[in-house]
Amino acid sequence: MPKSPSSRRGSLGAAAETPAGARNVREPPPPPGCTGRFLILLAEEEDRAAVPVLRNVAGLRVARSGDYAGRPALAALDEADGLVLDELRVAVVHAPPDALQVLAAADARAGILAVEPERVVHALPHGAVGIPEHPIGGPAEAGAAGSAVAAAYLRGYRDGVNDLTGRLLRGMPAADAPMAEAPAFAEAEFTWGLQATRAGFSTWSGRGVRVAVLDTGLDLGHPDLGGRPVEAVSFVAGEGPEDGHGHGTHCIGTACGALSPRQPPRYGVAGGAEILAGKVLDSRGRGEDAGILAGIDWALTQGCAVVSLSLGAPVRLGDPPSAVFEQVGRRALRRGTLLVAAAGNESRRPDEVRPVGHPANCASIMAVGAVDRNLQVAWFSCAGLDPRGGQIDVAAPGVAVRSAWPGAQLYATLDGTSMAAPHVAGIAALLAEADPSARGYALWALLVQNARRLPLPARDVGAGLVQAP
Repeated sequence: MPKSPSSRRGSLGAAAETPAGARNVREPPPPPGCTGRFLILLAEEEDRAAVPVLRNVAGLRVARSGDYAGRPALAALDEADGLVLDELRVAVVHAPPDALQVLAAADARAGILAVEPERVVHALPHGAVGIPEHPIGGPAEAGAAGSAVAAAYLRGYRDGVNDLTGRLLRGMPAADAPMAEAPAFAEAEFTWGLQATRAGFSTWSGRGVRVAVLDTGLDLGHPDLGGRPVEAVSFVAGEGPEDGHGHGTHCIGTACGALSPRQPPRYGVAGGAEILAGKVLDSRGRGEDAGILAGIDWALTQGCAVVSLSLGAPVRLGDPPSAVFEQVGRRALRRGTLLVAAAGNESRRPDEVRPVGHPANCASIMAVGAVDRNLQVAWFSCAGLDPRGGQIDVAAPGVAVRSAWPGAQLYATLDGTSMAAPHVAGIAALLAEADPSARGYALWALLVQNARRLPLPARDVGAGLVQAP
């Protein structure tokens, strides 16, 4: 069952940017990691006064997502002071100081349940954890297109790579330290992740189950996706749903990749599932809470059983989880949709272990830690350190994970809890096909109950290694 939720009201940060037409008030910049906008949690009942409070009392010009059928609702933030996401009952607003004071003073009777700053989120916080493999056949055989894709990716990550080697060495045992014998994971037919989770041997494929992956988009021309039901929508201004980064294609490949890929081994868990690719992170792997929430709102309207979130932001030990995302997770579960999120890559084990990041630290969102092919905790995987919440729920393969990649390269091998989360999302789709009544809380319970127990601390792996039916 989901973790014990926290009922704390979100705290207010610095004032947001002054919306168009408002008084010219000098405002401090937003705190680090925040955008300057605010998230407003509204009561679920439509007859509550929350929207009138936003409009008539706080003086904000707000639009509603239901009025943007056929086009991205986030465009409203360029035209108005705020946007109400109708399915989630969450608003994203630009609020000047006087309006913010009104909203902070409002209470549940006015339909305003929480107000908190909007955060900046990333696909892979603090640089790349993994490096893509060479194109199939090697660089010389890949041609100029494949080399260009690889070069563009490496240029985008070179600052992180310069720092990566030292961090890796600090997180690995000494050269003469004894190593546990690795399980026999020959990858001729299935990746080691599909073997460890038994997904490669499952008789289920996720057929008929809708899985949304909110990330950097998808390579819609990837040969392993031919003939598959795919819906792709961008929630990033100025960018279409195509993946200009790579992270999204890799995550979608792990969750829902082909049962018979162009190049073996098979790497996709739920090869029969219907794919919904929501682009909420730009070509640099950067995004905002508003994009994630809009993507979740969309996934609910599309009837998705699972939403995979390989993204987030680091938190400090003791920071309360987002009250908005906590309620979003609960509302999604009640609607029959499970949110699965990567725990974060900020740890540098064994010297430094960091807490589960946002939004995975919310009690109602399933947090996924990463293990390597020795079934040991990955050196970068965050842990459940706060006794008030934010623990790991399950673990999944997250080291040396091979999956799809955009362009001529086709495939890449990466590390990260970002790679672990889509394993769980895919297995949730298998369980949802096996038991059509298992949705929301019931699907969460099946994932936890069927997990393989590991001789590792629960703070690192939760109930254990997720297993396919």
